[in-house]
Amino acid sequence: MTTRKRVDSWVVTDEFWRRVEPLIPVRERSADKQYVRKEGAGRPPKPARQVFEAIMFVLRTGCQWKALPKERFGSASAIHKRFLQWESAGVFEAIWKAGLAEYDQMQGIAWRWQSIDGAMFKAPLAQEAVGPNPTDRGKKWEQAPPAGGRSWRPVVDRRDRGQ
Repeated sequence: MTTRKRVDSWVVTDEFWRRVEPLIPVRERSADKQYVRKEGAGRPPKPARQVFEAIMFVLRTGCQWKALPKERFGSASAIHKRFLQWESAGVFEAIWKAGLAEYDQMQGIAWRWQSIDGAMFKAPLAQEAVGPNPTDRGKKWEQAPPAGGRSWRPVVDRRDRGQ
């Protein structure tokens, strides 16, 4: 019996990377853009697999981009920039479609019986059930006047600092 080694949910395995790699766009310098630096100058870009793994880390753990472990993935802003580029290129939609097609071949998806449910507005009775916002409790403008009917005033009209 062979046992599989447990892998963190955000680690990109070799098998998964072989399926994803063809969908990742190749970085090329634009011929019509004028660059300040010569080709090959500056810091080399992160490998696509490392960037993809960093994106999977953010998606699986729910951490903020700036909370990415720098020692493992490098600059969070560079990873986020590449994420935006790949998102606009349709990489993640292509991965989703490929995954759906593969699952459809393996298990079969009953497309006729798919349904979706959601609510895009506030529940009408939510405020009455929950009550006032806890951060607004005890604000001066919402408090009732004291029993005497007079709003709060200091005993002394003004303070003379000379005395």
